[in-house]
Amino acid sequence: MEERTKIILGSGKDQSLRRFHPWVFSGAIKKIKGPVFDGAVVDVYSNHDEYLGTGHYQEGTIAVRVFSFQPVTPDVAFWSDKIRKAFDYRLSVGIANNPDTNVYRLIYAEGDGMPGLIIDYYNGVAVLQAHSVGMHQFREAIAQSLKEVLGDQLRAVYDKSNEALHRNEGGESTNGYILGSSDGAGEVLENGHRFLIDWEHGQKTGFFVDQRDNRALLAKYSKGKRVLNTFCYTGGFSVYAGKAGATEVHSVDSSKKAIDLTDKNMALNGLTNHASFAVDTFDYLKDKDGIYDVIILDPPAFAKHVNARHNAVMGYKRLNAEAISKIRPGGILFTFSCSQVVSRGLFHDTIMSAAIVAKRNVRVLHHLTQPTDHPVNIYHPEGEYLKGLVLYVE
Repeated sequence: MEERTKIILGSGKDQSLRRFHPWVFSGAIKKIKGPVFDGAVVDVYSNHDEYLGTGHYQEGTIAVRVFSFQPVTPDVAFWSDKIRKAFDYRLSVGIANNPDTNVYRLIYAEGDGMPGLIIDYYNGVAVLQAHSVGMHQFREAIAQSLKEVLGDQLRAVYDKSNEALHRNEGGESTNGYILGSSDGAGEVLENGHRFLIDWEHGQKTGFFVDQRDNRALLAKYSKGKRVLNTFCYTGGFSVYAGKAGATEVHSVDSSKKAIDLTDKNMALNGLTNHASFAVDTFDYLKDKDGIYDVIILDPPAFAKHVNARHNAVMGYKRLNAEAISKIRPGGILFTFSCSQVVSRGLFHDTIMSAAIVAKRNVRVLHHLTQPTDHPVNIYHPEGEYLKGLVLYVE
């Protein structure tokens, strides 16, 4: 194994790595021995020259993202072993090779020991999104490893890292196929429901796979109800509600492109009890008193950084107060936050504040989170980002 740059931590700064937390913060570094650059593979040592882990270096608050706590050479065989373990886990929990569901998250960053990397599987196409320069540098090896593990189940690997790298100050890349090819869109099954996916031009990797279980729960509350799905994106919750027997489903999103795809997904599932509106959710709710039995609030992350958390909380409070005040008596509200910097406790307290503003009696029916293909590494609690509540409003 070639000699690599050594990151030496300050005295007492090694405890988190000894507890297998995969991040090294810049303030913990005492000195660097050797050349270092964004994406460099480095070895991390304690102040007493004890090996602690191997990872990718990147200038910023999180200076090293550790992908192994043992000395390794990150070659194709190494990545294949990581991906095989991730795939086997998804087989064991019934996600992979499921005849009713062929869309799922195959690699969830730290949850699968591959920090800085997301891979979603769409019925034969793997969409790779690197959030760090280090992971992006290994994209060819990772694509080869995906083929080794998935075999004939994989026909293409699409790299969609440009936006994520730019957002994380990791430079620019060009999105494109690094294995195989496709026409850029396809049809998938989720719990037997059909969806059109545009991984080349859609948000994130093309579909919000993290709401699969929560959509299934919504179906249990939708029969015979008038349902409003706000921030609907491509209509995941709308399809589930319609197929479950909702009398009427309305979908709202500020993006006309998202609304067009929602309409296509409703039609694909043979649903006609639907209307869609390309408007802002806050504006739409203003004059909708007592119309809906079920409302879904699934907004984008209101805060991506701690310094934006207060404004995010105010946004969640205002949005939920509006929905709680407008829903019919006996209504059911599904409300979510995907802002990692908004903790589960803070989200709960924010929704409680919204209920106080709305002056309605509210009961908590369910606490919701992300599904099993978004596993949270017990040593990395930051991997739990999706919070949700199901509320009964008198």
